[in-house]
Amino acid sequence: MMTNQFSGALTSPRQAPPSPLVVGEGKALHAIATLLLSILFLILPALAARAMEIQSVTSPKGVTAWLVQDYSVPVVAIRFVFGGGSTQDPPGKEGLANLMTGLFDEGAGPLDSEAFQIKLDDAGAEMSFEETRDGIYGSMRMLAEQRDEAFDLLRLAVNEPRFDEAPIDRIRAQVLSGIIANENDPDTVAQNRWARAVYGDHPYSRSDQGTRQSIAAITQADLRALHKAVFARGGLHVAVVGAIDAETLKKKLDMVFGDLPPNQALATVADIEPKLAQHIEVNYDLPQTSLQLAWPGVKRTAVDFFPAALMNEILGGGTFTSRLFQEVREKRGLAYSVNSSLVNQDHADALIVTTGTRSDRAAETLGIVRDVVKRLAQDGPTEAELAATKKYLIGAYAINNLDSSVSIAATLVELQLDDLGIDYMQRRAGYINAVTLDQVKAAAKKLLTAEPTIMVVGPPLAGAGKG
Repeated sequence: MMTNQFSGALTSPRQAPPSPLVVGEGKALHAIATLLLSILFLILPALAARAMEIQSVTSPKGVTAWLVQDYSVPVVAIRFVFGGGSTQDPPGKEGLANLMTGLFDEGAGPLDSEAFQIKLDDAGAEMSFEETRDGIYGSMRMLAEQRDEAFDLLRLAVNEPRFDEAPIDRIRAQVLSGIIANENDPDTVAQNRWARAVYGDHPYSRSDQGTRQSIAAITQADLRALHKAVFARGGLHVAVVGAIDAETLKKKLDMVFGDLPPNQALATVADIEPKLAQHIEVNYDLPQTSLQLAWPGVKRTAVDFFPAALMNEILGGGTFTSRLFQEVREKRGLAYSVNSSLVNQDHADALIVTTGTRSDRAAETLGIVRDVVKRLAQDGPTEAELAATKKYLIGAYAINNLDSSVSIAATLVELQLDDLGIDYMQRRAGYINAVTLDQVKAAAKKLLTAEPTIMVVGPPLAGAGKG
C-alpha cells in the first residue's frame, strides 16, 4: 500500500531543462548540499533513535495503535488506514471511494455539514481523509487541551457519516469539474493511458476519480455500502504521536473505533504483473516531453528487497550522485530531475523511471536513460557507490520520515501495513549494511534486463530511443 521508503514518488512534474549556467551552479550547490547533508546524517538518526520510543497500545475492545509520546508541543496527531481503497469501487461506480472521502467532514451523527464544520473549527482541529488504490486513510491534528472535542468529532465521522444529498451533490460537482478539466490535461490523459496499458482490465487501470458517467451513477446507498464494507476493525492500522499518554489513548481508541464491525467485507483483488515491452506515445504539441519507463519490481517482503532498494538508489533514487542524475542532468543538462522509484502496492510492484526534457532532445534523453540502465544491469555498481548509498539511506531516513508529528504518524502506519515490526527503525541500518555487492549486482540483473514499457508524452518521438 505504499511506495517504498528509499525513493521518491512515482512520477515527477515535467520541467524545462537547465541552462549551462544553471548546471555549473548546480555543481557548487551540490558540494555545499553534500557537506550539510553529511553533517545532518551523522546527527539526526542518533537523535531520532534515542528520543523516539514507540509503544504498542491495545484498548479494552482490541484496537491497537502505535504511540509516540511527545510533550514538546501541546499537539496530538493521529493517522489511520482501512485496507481497501479505489480497488473496491464497483464496476460502473468508479470514483466511489474518492467521493466518499470528501464527505466525512460534511456532516456526521446529529451534525449537518455546517454544524460539523463549526464544531471542527471550535475544536481547533484539522481533519482529512483520502483514498489510494489500496486504502482509505484518515488523519487528524488537534490541540491537546481540546482533544476530547476533537476525538468526538472523529468518532462521528468514522462511525456515523451522514452522506446527505446536498453535500453529495456539491462534492460530486467538484469532482466532475476536475474530471472535465483533466480530459484536456496531457499528464492526466497520459497516466490514464499508462494505467490501462500496464494493468489491462485490473482495478489498478481505473481512474480513482472515475468518469463523467460513473460519478453521475453513484448514489447515497453506494456510499453507505462502501463505508460499511471498508470501515471495520479487522482492516485498521493506527498511529498516534504527541501529547497523550497510553491510558488516555486506549479510551480514545475505543471511543473512535471500538464499535466498528470486527471484519471487513472487501471484494477480492488479484495480484498482477505489470505488462512490459510496450511503447506508448501520447502526442501533444508541447515544448517539453515527459518520459516514463517501467521495469519489474520486487515485493516488500522479498528476501532481495534491500539489495533492490540499494540498486534503485544508485540508479536514480533522487540523490545528487545517482547514475541517472549524473548522466542526464550533470553531464548533459537535459533535465532538471530524473528519478527512479521502487513502487510497492498491495497487488503489483514495479521499478519506475521518470524525467522530462526538451522535446527536440527527447530521443537522446531516452537513449541515455536506457544506456545507463543497461550498463547497471550488465556490470552492477562499484564498491564505492554501494558504500556511499548505504550511508545516505541510513542517514536520510530520519530527515525524510521523522521530521514532524504528522510525518512520524504516517511512517508508523506504513510500517504496520508492511508488517515490519515496531523495532524496524532500530533494525533497518543492519539490514542495509548487510547487503553485499554481489547481491546488488544480482538485483540489477534480475530487474533491469527486461524490456521496459516506455511512455512518451509530447510530440511524436523521432529516430533513436524507441529501440
